[in-house]
Amino acid sequence: MKKLLITLILFCCIPFLSQAQQLKDWGKKQLKFATFYTAVTGNNSLADVSVYSINPYSGILEENIESTPFDYTFAFGVRKIARLDYENRKNVFYDGTETSVSDAATVGNVEGLEYLFEFDYKRQQGRKFVDQQHFLRYVHDHWILKVEYVQDGFADLKYFESSQRYRYNIAKEFSLNAGLVQRFSEPYGFDPLDGLVGADFTNIAIDQGYTTNFEGEWVNPEGEIIAENNIVWNAVALPNVLNEYVEQERETLPNQWNYSLVIGYDYYHYTKTFWFHSWASVLPLHVSTKNEYSYSNFIDGNTWFDYTGGLILGWQVNKRLGLFSEGKYHKYWNRTWHDFSVGFNYRII
Repeated sequence: MKKLLITLILFCCIPFLSQAQQLKDWGKKQLKFATFYTAVTGNNSLADVSVYSINPYSGILEENIESTPFDYTFAFGVRKIARLDYENRKNVFYDGTETSVSDAATVGNVEGLEYLFEFDYKRQQGRKFVDQQHFLRYVHDHWILKVEYVQDGFADLKYFESSQRYRYNIAKEFSLNAGLVQRFSEPYGFDPLDGLVGADFTNIAIDQGYTTNFEGEWVNPEGEIIAENNIVWNAVALPNVLNEYVEQERETLPNQWNYSLVIGYDYYHYTKTFWFHSWASVLPLHVSTKNEYSYSNFIDGNTWFDYTGGLILGWQVNKRLGLFSEGKYHKYWNRTWHDFSVGFNYRII
């Protein structure tokens, strides 16, 4: 009986052991050629600047030195992205500063799973930011799946996007795709200052912890003097306090989901002397989520056009002269962001 029981247990465990081994083999395959990295980089920031002011009480000219601390980036991540034929590895090691316009393309250089997960903590021009870029892309001959999250603290940009597309190959170099996209956006149409006037704005600042003393100076919640009198307070300090208040109130609202139709294409041609890579996606129709602060309610319609695209061009005209151009462009929810470079190389032989 005991032997029979052991036999039955082993028999039942065989399928699970087999699945566990298959999962282990799949994990090894997906991690093959991936690179884990972490790095700290730094450099000088803005030079010290002399700022002159006249003391309102004594009338004496005063000089203050504004110093900006050095810039730095602490980055860590993991990436597995096949380089395209025109891409060269710039560094021996990954240090978190790598950027490639082609990462935004709909289709990569190989079929299968590619990914990037990177987190950067930065100080730039004296201000601290958190940047994140994460994406998973699975390319098949007839379909494409992609999930992406981007946060750019310096540009005040943050969005999530996932898409499921059918891919139709017209030629080896050219394909069309269509499918669905899910995104979230910031709340639109929300204004916590709407209807407020006069003393209401100062009351908001007081509720935030700002106070004034007997000398007429205004002090922040940390006890630091930020305005020497009411004139400076109303002209400079109070608007900054209200901006922080609006951002604080907006962050209490949930992100607004958008569901959209997407139509796009991808074209890639490469030779050693000329390459052209181009892609674009258009989102013409959107499903209203009926949320109070959704973009569709903000513009009162579901048929606005969002789009994104990129282009990379390289032409080695001859042994001496080479031309290049690359860039990408986004327009989501009537907000645009882009980057580009264009130029030539002339080599003296």
